[in-house]
Amino acid sequence: MPRSDVEGTVAAAAAAVRDRLGALQPRIAIILGSGMGGLVRHIADPVEIPYAAIPGFPTPAIPGHAGRAIAGKIGEAEVLVYAGRFHQYEGHSPAVAALPVRVARALGVNTLFVSNAAGGIRRTFRAGDLMLIRDHINLTWRNPLVGPMHDGELRFPDMSSPYDRELITLLRAAALAAAVPLMEGVYAGVLGPSYETPAEIRMLERLGADAVGMSTVPEVLVARAAGMRVAGVSCISNLASGIGDIPLAHADVLRATSRAQEAFERLVVGWVPQLCALDS
Repeated sequence: MPRSDVEGTVAAAAAAVRDRLGALQPRIAIILGSGMGGLVRHIADPVEIPYAAIPGFPTPAIPGHAGRAIAGKIGEAEVLVYAGRFHQYEGHSPAVAALPVRVARALGVNTLFVSNAAGGIRRTFRAGDLMLIRDHINLTWRNPLVGPMHDGELRFPDMSSPYDRELITLLRAAALAAAVPLMEGVYAGVLGPSYETPAEIRMLERLGADAVGMSTVPEVLVARAAGMRVAGVSCISNLASGIGDIPLAHADVLRATSRAQEAFERLVVGWVPQLCALDS
């Protein structure tokens, strides 16, 4: 997507969302992964915006992605939650995959929380575990920052700490307070849509990946280029090929994230209100 098209789409989409927000001024955006939409139950006085009403937003075609933005409050924190994302394996460009982040930034959001369903590579993981993302490996071979620069974004963003250390510390504390077991590890982002072969999983294991999925990386790259703080959690939805002996299917991914949903919600609901202190 050419720079002028991206910026025009971002401006139009931000204007459409802003018109629906009323007095809300969210500073935190949350992107929900496959089957993790139950978090929206915890949003007070929600304002729901179908993606069809937001210029440039495709309608997600993947089960587990509702296709709507919800604004409101979690505790005292005003949030913008994206229930559903756009995947590159659907044929979307990296710019489209990262469009919700650019729109959030145009609305004044300064903190991004990403979540996803991921296959477990680390051999101690089990389906339903939650993994705090410490770092990622971009194996999609695509980057939404390629091409002309966009207003407010760095040409060469620093990626030495893509996931904010202070936010990670707060997530650990929130997990402890909520009695939610929280693993930590490195997320490998691949293009998909096929699941990985056992040989590819052995390669990823040797590269230092603990989990693998088909999203998230484009969003984080744009957020960091725009100066946003980022944190993220993966739900380990299955054991990756060659580690588990069960054939992989998206329906099983949704069942696993459903089992982890209650713990995920307790974690996020406990963590988000703490971010208000960072902005004060």
